[in-house]
Amino acid sequence: MMKKQSKANNPVEQEVTGPRSLTRLLRLFDILSQKTGGMSLAELNIKLSTPKSSLLNLLKPLVAEGFLRHIEGSYLLGPSIYRLSARVLSAWSFSKLIRPFMLELSHRTEETVMLGVLDPETEYITYVEIINSPHPVRYQIPVGTTRPLYITTGGRLLLAYADKKWQDKYIASLTFKFRTIKRITGQFLKRELIQIRAEGVSCSMDMVLGGLSGVSAPVFDPNGHCVATLTIAGPTERFQRDLESLKAVVKEVAEKASGITAETAAK
Repeated sequence: MMKKQSKANNPVEQEVTGPRSLTRLLRLFDILSQKTGGMSLAELNIKLSTPKSSLLNLLKPLVAEGFLRHIEGSYLLGPSIYRLSARVLSAWSFSKLIRPFMLELSHRTEETVMLGVLDPETEYITYVEIINSPHPVRYQIPVGTTRPLYITTGGRLLLAYADKKWQDKYIASLTFKFRTIKRITGQFLKRELIQIRAEGVSCSMDMVLGGLSGVSAPVFDPNGHCVATLTIAGPTERFQRDLESLKAVVKEVAEKASGITAETAAK
C-alpha cells in the first residue's frame, strides 16, 4: 500500500511555503510594482519561471488578504501591500527628514500632524508619519491609513499639484461613492483645486465628518514637484477660532520643509 504523502514532503506545498517561495513573493511584488495595469497569470508564470499550479496557490491567499487585486484576469497590487509599504516608509529617511517640521507644527498648533504621500496606483493618500495632538479631544488614525484623494484635505492638495493630465483623468473617472457631509461633485472639485493652487494651502471644515477640520500645505522636491503634504487635523471648534493663523503656520512650516529637501538633494 502506498503511503499518503505528508504535507511537509509535498513538492507543491514546499513550493508555496518554503524559502524559495518567500524570495518569489518579494519578486512578485517587485514585478507588479513596475506594471501599472497589472499582469496575467501567464505573464507572471513566465516572469517568475514558476509552474502555474504553485503560482496560483501563492496568488490566491494574497488576493484573499488584500495584498493583491484580481481584476479582469490581471493581478495588481492591493491595499494591504500599500499599508505595509507605508509602515516601512514611516522609517524611511524622508520621514525622518520631515519629522522635525512635524514636531514644530505639533508644538505651534497642538493639533494632530500628518505626513501624507500620493499613491498613484490606488489613487489614495497614504499617511506615512503621524504625531497625535496632546489634547484629549483630537483626531487620531494609525500610520499607514489610506483615504481617497477627493475626500481629504491632504488628498485634494496632492491632487491639485498632480500632473494635469493625470488629474483630469482622475476627476473624469470618479464615481463619488464615499459619503461626505458636504456634497462633492466634479465641478466642485475642479474649483477647489484651482483655489488650492492659488492659495498654496488646502482647507476643509465639516466636509467628511461633522466636527472635523483640516489644513494642508505642500512639500516640494528640488524640481518643484509636490512630493508630500503636511496636514493638521482636529475639532472644527478649535479650527474656526484660529483658521487663518493655522493656515499661515502650516504653509510656513511646509515651505521650510521644502527648503530642507532641496538642501539635502544638493549635497
